Amino acid sequence: MERTSNGGMLYHEVQEANLCAVHCVNTVLQGPFFSEFDLAAVASDLDGKERQVMLEGAATGGFSAGDFLSEESHNVSLGGDFSIQVLQKALEVWDLQVIPLNCPDAEPAQIDPELENAFICHLHDHWFCIRKVNGEWYNFDSLLAAPQHLSKFYLSAFLDSLKGSGWSIFIVKGNFPQECPMSSSSEASNTFGQWLSPEDAERLLKNTSSVEGPSGTNNRTDVSVDEQRPYQALSREEVRSFSEMEDDDLKAAIAASLLDASASGANLGAAGTSQSETEKQK
Repeated sequence: MERTSNGGMLYHEVQEANLCAVHCVNTVLQGPFFSEFDLAAVASDLDGKERQVMLEGAATGGFSAGDFLSEESHNVSLGGDFSIQVLQKALEVWDLQVIPLNCPDAEPAQIDPELENAFICHLHDHWFCIRKVNGEWYNFDSLLAAPQHLSKFYLSAFLDSLKGSGWSIFIVKGNFPQECPMSSSSEASNTFGQWLSPEDAERLLKNTSSVEGPSGTNNRTDVSVDEQRPYQALSREEVRSFSEMEDDDLKAAIAASLLDASASGANLGAAGTSQSETEKQK
């Protein structure tokens, strides 16, 4: 089980360029352990091993090894998005395993997610971490200005909402680092991170005046509609009120809220179709 670390402080990284994979790994570890150069080195090593396997198979496979060698990296895109294999290898350094939530070995986590310690979520080119720190769950999405507290009752509904919108979810298991020295930014491996108390994180989220996307402060301009949907379906006010409900009441309230959101979308679509038909008749 996870132990209390860093005096109850939360480590959060705000989105920089397309480095969400770096932010995700570091918030899983709760400290500035990796930079983009570290993950790029992991990606390069994986590419080298994959090419070696292809070279060995080329002799018996009847294809040209050069066809594979001329391709771009399979583990990091030109835009800076890293593969799940890169995140897995990076976390293996800290004796942590990344397991798909939909695999048979993860069945206990599907039933009682609050008993886990961390989840990694991915859709298109965006990664973020949901992490338990000092017994409390937080959404450490780098598109948020600060970590967002999640009650254990809301955690399950939030994960279900993400899965329903196409997100891939992974469990992180193993021996998490118990302590990370809170070094100055000049000594840290990157300058994206900050240490916040739970109270400061809540205050910062409330004071965020940016347009709300998937996670409040949106420094990326290419976030898809699918990524935003799980957050838009439930407002912050609803999240706060749901946190105070019992489990059965929570599920019923969330189901009703999502149904209302779907109905609103259908009505808007119907209105748009009706308007188009009217214009055609003109």
